[in-house]
Amino acid sequence: MHSILKKALLTVSLTSLILGCETPAPLVTVAVENVDNNPLKIAPLTEAQEKSWASKDLIKDTIPGMSIEKTYTEILPGKSGVQTIVAVIDSGVDINHEDLKNVIWTNPKEIPNNGKDDDNNGYIDDIHGWNFLGNVETEQLELARIIDRYDTEFKGKTVAQVPADKRSLFTMYQKARSERNEKHEELQGVQQEYTQILRQVKISHGIVSKKIGKEGYTLKELKAIPNPNEEMQNHIAFLSQMFQYEDTIPTFIKNIEGDLTEIGSQLKNYALGVNYREVLGDNPYDITDISYGNNNVIGPKPEGARHGTHVSGIIAAQRGNGIGMDGVANNNIKIMVIRAVPNGDEYDKDIALAIRYAVDNGAKVINTSFGKYYAQNPEWVYDAIQYAAKNDVLIVNAAGNEGLNLDDPANRVYPNDQLDTTSEMSDTFLTIGALDDTYGSEVVASFSNYGKSNVDIFAPGEHIWSTTPNNTYEFLGGTSMAAPNVAGIAAMLRSYYPKLKAKRIKQIIITSGLSITNAVIVAGDPTKRAKFNELSKSGKIANMYNAFKLAALNN
Repeated sequence: MHSILKKALLTVSLTSLILGCETPAPLVTVAVENVDNNPLKIAPLTEAQEKSWASKDLIKDTIPGMSIEKTYTEILPGKSGVQTIVAVIDSGVDINHEDLKNVIWTNPKEIPNNGKDDDNNGYIDDIHGWNFLGNVETEQLELARIIDRYDTEFKGKTVAQVPADKRSLFTMYQKARSERNEKHEELQGVQQEYTQILRQVKISHGIVSKKIGKEGYTLKELKAIPNPNEEMQNHIAFLSQMFQYEDTIPTFIKNIEGDLTEIGSQLKNYALGVNYREVLGDNPYDITDISYGNNNVIGPKPEGARHGTHVSGIIAAQRGNGIGMDGVANNNIKIMVIRAVPNGDEYDKDIALAIRYAVDNGAKVINTSFGKYYAQNPEWVYDAIQYAAKNDVLIVNAAGNEGLNLDDPANRVYPNDQLDTTSEMSDTFLTIGALDDTYGSEVVASFSNYGKSNVDIFAPGEHIWSTTPNNTYEFLGGTSMAAPNVAGIAAMLRSYYPKLKAKRIKQIIITSGLSITNAVIVAGDPTKRAKFNELSKSGKIANMYNAFKLAALNN
C-alpha cells in the first residue's frame, strides 16, 4: 500500500532523472494545442495497416499506435532479454494455435499427466496453468447471483425491516434486483421482436426467392418483380426495409439469427434459480475451498477460448514466423494460461485464487481483461492484488466498455485497486482505456470507460487483429484488447530490464506515454467532449519506444 505523496515523489524522481541525464535520443512528444490541427491520415488504412495499426508510430504514420515497430527497429537490435512470464486470466487459451504454441509457458517443475502434484503447489498436472472453471462455460451475472442468494432473506421487505448491520447488503440486493428485472424484460422484448421479424422475413424471402429464381437477389431485382399482386406487394415492401440493414436477405437472416443466439446467451446470464457451477463441487463463497478445477486451460470447447486466445495473441503471438500476426512481445515472453472468466460474470474467489496462482508460479505480469459492476467478496480480490504488489508483480487491467466515468462512485467496476475515488491500495496495478485507430477528436474508442483517477493510460483497443481458436484470426475491440497491448510492453520492459521493480515499470509506462491535451469525443457522443488529459491519470497514450528510452535511464 502506498500514499498519494509517495506516488508524487516517485513521479518527481523520474522527471528529475530524465532532466538530469543525457539520452541517446529524445522522447517522442506531440506538442500541439489541438489534435485536429495535426496532420491527419486522410486515406483509409490499408489492410496491412488495419491488422497492425497498434504497432505504428504516431509521428511517422499518423496512426495512434504504440511505436512497436520503431522499438524493434531502432532500440532492440543487439539486445537480449530474459524469459518473462505473463499470466492471462481469461476465458481460456487455445494453446495449440499455430501462432501461440511456441510461446505458451510450461511448468518446469511438473511431470506431465502423471496424476501427481509434483511441485506441491496444490494443483495436479498444471502443465500450462490452471482451469478454475472446469467444464463450466455459462455463468450468471453477479447481480443474478445476489438475488438468488438473498431473495429468501430480503424479498418483500423494506429497509426498516432489515437489521442495521445488513442494510448495505439489502441496498445492494435491491439495486441488483431492480437492474436485473429491467434488463431481463428489455432482452425478452427484443427477443420477441426479432423472432417475429425473422419469421416474417423467412416467409417473405421464401416466396420472393421462388418468384425471382434465386436466393441472393438485389433490392433492384426485388422491386422489379413484374405485376405483383397485393400479397406480393406486401412482401416486397417488407423485404425492402430489410435491405436498409444488409445487402442481401440471406445475410440479414444470418445476422439476425446470430443476434438471437446472443440474446439467448444473455438471458441465461440473467436467469434466476440456476446453478451453472454445481458441476465444480466447490463452495464459491468459501475462499479456503480450493480443490477444484482441472488442467485443461483451453476449456471444454476451443471456441469458448476466443477471448483469451485473442488477448494472448496481442501480447505475444510469435513474431517473425511469417504467419498470422506479430504480438507486442517477442519470444522471450511466455503465456501462462489461467481460465477463470466464464460467459457471464466471474466469481471473486476464482479471480483471487487465479492472481495468487500467477504470482506463486512465477508470472511477472498479469493481464486481467474482464470486469463487472457488482462484487460480493471484493476483499478477496483486493488481498490478491496487494499480494501481487508485495511480490513485485504488475497487473494490467481493462477499464471496461460501457463509456462510463469510473471516477463516479456509482460506476465502481471490479477488479480495481481503489481505496476510494482518489487513492489506491496497490502501486503495481495499471488500468487501461481504449483508443480507436483514427488520430483526431475520435481517438478515444466510443465504448471505453475513462476517469482522471481510475484510468491510468490509454492504448489501442478498437479493431485489433489477433489470434482466435483453431488457427484463425479476427478483429475484436474493447478495453480487453487495450490492456494486453500494454501488458506486452510491460512484459518486454521486465524482460530487458529485469532489475526494475513492477512499481517502477508502471510509472515508466505512465510517464513515457504521448500527451494529448485537446478536446476529444467521450463515450461516442459528439455532444460530449472533454480534454484528453482529463480522461486518465496520465493524460497519455502508451508508447513502447519512449518506455524503453526511459527504462534505460532507470536501469
